[in-house]
Amino acid sequence: MTPTITLLLWTFIAIQIAMGALDTLYHHELTERLAWRQSQAGELKLHAIRNVAYGIAFGVLAIFQPGGLVAFGLIALLIAEVGVTLKDFAEEDLTRKLPTTERLLHTLMTANYGVVLALLIPVLYGWGKLPTGLTPIWYGWWSVMLLMSAAAVMVFAVRDFHAALRLPRLPRRKATTLLMPGAQKTWLITGGTGFIGRRLIATLQAGGHRVIVLTRNAVTANLPAPVTLITDLNQITADTRIDTVVNFAGEALAQGLWTAKRKAEFRRSRLETTRNLGQLFKRLHHTPDVLINGSAIGVYGVTPKGVMDEYAAIKNDGSFAQTLCQDWETEAEKLKTPVIRIVALRIGMVLDRDGGALAQLLIPTELGGGATFGRGDIMMSWITRDDLVRMIQFAAHTPQINGPVNGTAPTPVTNLVFTRTVAKALHRPTLMRIPKTLIGLMGGLGKEILLADQNILPRKTLASGFTFLDPDIGPAMMSHLRAQKINPRLKAQRLAHG
Repeated sequence: MTPTITLLLWTFIAIQIAMGALDTLYHHELTERLAWRQSQAGELKLHAIRNVAYGIAFGVLAIFQPGGLVAFGLIALLIAEVGVTLKDFAEEDLTRKLPTTERLLHTLMTANYGVVLALLIPVLYGWGKLPTGLTPIWYGWWSVMLLMSAAAVMVFAVRDFHAALRLPRLPRRKATTLLMPGAQKTWLITGGTGFIGRRLIATLQAGGHRVIVLTRNAVTANLPAPVTLITDLNQITADTRIDTVVNFAGEALAQGLWTAKRKAEFRRSRLETTRNLGQLFKRLHHTPDVLINGSAIGVYGVTPKGVMDEYAAIKNDGSFAQTLCQDWETEAEKLKTPVIRIVALRIGMVLDRDGGALAQLLIPTELGGGATFGRGDIMMSWITRDDLVRMIQFAAHTPQINGPVNGTAPTPVTNLVFTRTVAKALHRPTLMRIPKTLIGLMGGLGKEILLADQNILPRKTLASGFTFLDPDIGPAMMSHLRAQKINPRLKAQRLAHG
């Protein structure tokens, strides 16, 4: 009697497909954004190989009953996929920290795949006793499911392989090129494990500065040596010399809905850390020369009229973001003394493919989902992460800079221009528009961050002689998102040297 695929086996195959789709879309694409992480080229190649294996297996099982050597070949392919998966797990552990949900899902997928193999291999072995060939067969909706799954995994195989080839060619400035002139000093950084802090720390390390980082968890901070990690400012002894303090501690505003609990945490994480810095300064025998305190252009309000710079009069609009920024700046200003200079760095939208707003837009834009907000006429004040890292150093090394400083590029753009520029750099169209009313349903995050209409200029830093590496949005996005072409002669030299 010829063995057949049972309903139980079909069910476990369907579960495996569903979990694989969830892992790929939610983890690999949306949250981890593997296609844009340069460290994950090896992992993406393994994903491509595994997807090809799945595609072949799904395609064959969907419409054929393989016999003889074809059936045994399919068994070998499914077993080889186990080896690829094990190598993928090892690669993941070496190159990134997996979120808990991804680890849990991988465990469930491994167990479920074991059940699939236990049920499917005996069927294939039985088919292996038949004459070699492919006998057409149709399982109804199960065949449709497998055909659609085969097509999907093949598409992602191409996507992953293309991304793996693209990643090494994406330009990335060396940390040494971001160094600003100044003597080697000791920096204390709060919020150093964040999107901005990590790049700042790498730059300071490249310049030989000593870096102390306040973090909630020294074990999971994952910062490269040399760096001193502390979990409490009281761990700093009174005789420690600290020259510059960068205070970026605080829960990110642009993630998740603003519940009452989260708003309270936004305030607590910022104000409490700043007050604790004040207590530290009182204990130190040598007080810092400068405190660069985080803030945001939200201090100007959600929709300030006209162009705003550091000298513009601010009109209160009662928004949460404005009140938070004002209170944070006021708390930092209390720490000002004849010795300690205070800089309130009012940061705009920070752009880099590794994180922040731009990183969140890359996958949707690549998939053709780049969209403008409403008519696309709101002004967006932006700055690349590299320029912000340089501006922080510039403010630290320039004594005449104090008080509010706008951390933005000199050329704000409309939302329409920004969206089209990102899409152009990715060779994609911009066809969609998201109504403002729909964005407004997100509450404070939508109304005060995504729909903020702010035309902000960095007049202080420009007047002090600061120059931008990325002053214009077009060249900035092209240089950050377009893969460089490899010189054939250089490629040949690399191959010759192994």
